[in-house]
Amino acid sequence: MVEPGNAVQGAIIGLTRELSDPVRLTALQLLTAEGPHTMVQLADALGVTAPRLGNHLARLRAAGLVTVEHAGRHALYRVGRDDLLPVLTALARYGGNDSVTPPRPAESTVDTAHTCYDHTAGRLGVAVFAMLVDRGALRPPDGSAAGLTLGGDVSAFHDLGVDPATVDPGRRRLATACLDRAHRIPHLGGVLGHEVLAAFLADGLVRRGDGDRELTVTPLGRRRLSALVPGFRPGDQAVSPRPLTVSYPRASPSGAKVNG
Repeated sequence: MVEPGNAVQGAIIGLTRELSDPVRLTALQLLTAEGPHTMVQLADALGVTAPRLGNHLARLRAAGLVTVEHAGRHALYRVGRDDLLPVLTALARYGGNDSVTPPRPAESTVDTAHTCYDHTAGRLGVAVFAMLVDRGALRPPDGSAAGLTLGGDVSAFHDLGVDPATVDPGRRRLATACLDRAHRIPHLGGVLGHEVLAAFLADGLVRRGDGDRELTVTPLGRRRLSALVPGFRPGDQAVSPRPLTVSYPRASPSGAKVNG
């Protein structure tokens, strides 16, 4: 029976109205399946401009489907209701997909390796960072700041062609945990991040591609980096870097930047 002013019917109609747009639906699927994203991360994943996405996120926030919190200088968007997962899962199954996660495009060379300012990002960048932490060359970030300190054994840097003892940071930070835009785990920034990229280029392990930020892993780089950096296999999407859990506190003025 149709009842004017029925709250349940109104809530269902309101939800279906918000889910009727592909951008809003896919944004909710990503946030539900993969957790918080910045607007830049969402825009990249959806293939839309940030201003266009901003309008959709504003609607989702007004409907209570998305919330936003600030981590340092960045706004993190997350699902606003715990009961959205079963709804989106049921809709995905209705559409013939058992997973709420929307399909991702095939990995490109830019996904494998690219620059973020003057350091390496992408799968190569996050794999290098995880290796440096695992081998004790960097102290794991504690979540309170993007700045890092050297560990007691810097031999991993030597293997990459960099001697931290000879690096003068000047007014820059020696090393930072720069949150990778695509993978949402850190890659190495700061002066040491620049030095690692410079060593990769000088040794012929990577070369700059046609795009402004694109890096191509050379045949020599495929052999050397596969041996040096556990978890990194160029062109093999089945092998990925070990996830490194780093929490950046809410409203921390020194929280990690989200760039590459």
